[in-house]
Amino acid sequence: MNDDKLKKLHAQYKDVPIPEELETIIDKNLQRPLKKRKRKLPIFLTSVAAAAVLFTVGLNTNPAMAKTLADVPVIGQVVQVLTFTKYEMEKDAYTAEIQVPQISGSSADIEALNEKYAKEGKALYEQFKTDIEEMEAGNMAVNSGYVIETDTDELLSFGRYVEVTVVSSSTVMQYTTIDKKAETVITLPSLFKDDRYLDIISLYIEDELRNRMIETEGSDMYWIGGTEYHDEAFGVFEGISPDQNFYITEEGKLVMSFDVYEIAPGFMGLVTVEIPTELLQDVLVSNKYIK
Repeated sequence: MNDDKLKKLHAQYKDVPIPEELETIIDKNLQRPLKKRKRKLPIFLTSVAAAAVLFTVGLNTNPAMAKTLADVPVIGQVVQVLTFTKYEMEKDAYTAEIQVPQISGSSADIEALNEKYAKEGKALYEQFKTDIEEMEAGNMAVNSGYVIETDTDELLSFGRYVEVTVVSSSTVMQYTTIDKKAETVITLPSLFKDDRYLDIISLYIEDELRNRMIETEGSDMYWIGGTEYHDEAFGVFEGISPDQNFYITEEGKLVMSFDVYEIAPGFMGLVTVEIPTELLQDVLVSNKYIK
């Protein structure tokens, strides 16, 4: 790797700060702590429930804003989207467009998810209203919805995203994985016998990110240890935690996901790393989900 070139690229990145308006709103309102991190990250979620990345805009204040779609999209044979409502808001230079799904099912896990969606949606909506009232000038846009990564007879992995634009933009993607037959939410720790997986995955991610930097001659940039190419404000990647964001592919591969600014500069966007199953084999509970 050409260190001079890498340093030059790093210097260029450092000269492009995160817009003050965006950082202020992020830091003030919608933070969550990341374990083993030196400071809080600009993440638009307030709890591990995180699947509730929803702004319910205009729900009670202006019913005309709400558009309920006639066609109900089905996710698999057991777990499905029961309702799919689109809320839109436009006020001066402030806009919001949000797709709000609700997961069907009668299990305690599904009911808990939907309850969290409603509670967090209301809280985020109230905060959105407060933010636009406090902004003296400028513009703000919020766009949220969901994407389906995996939909098999057994598994549903879907990500809920929120993109907030204030001069610049930042995006959060929070994944949820469900065993469709059991109607249960799959957590990262539930896949493993013990916590050895934390070190195994963390070491692989650090090596993989370092290799990406070498292969791209510094065009890719990550905040990892062993190099000087990291942001002092955010620290360096020191490993995943049990509540690390993840999803499972249709092929049964475990993928770790990191939000914008979590382990890399903003221009890198959302970062994902697929973990080879052979590295995990000794610590997996079974190969039911991870193959």
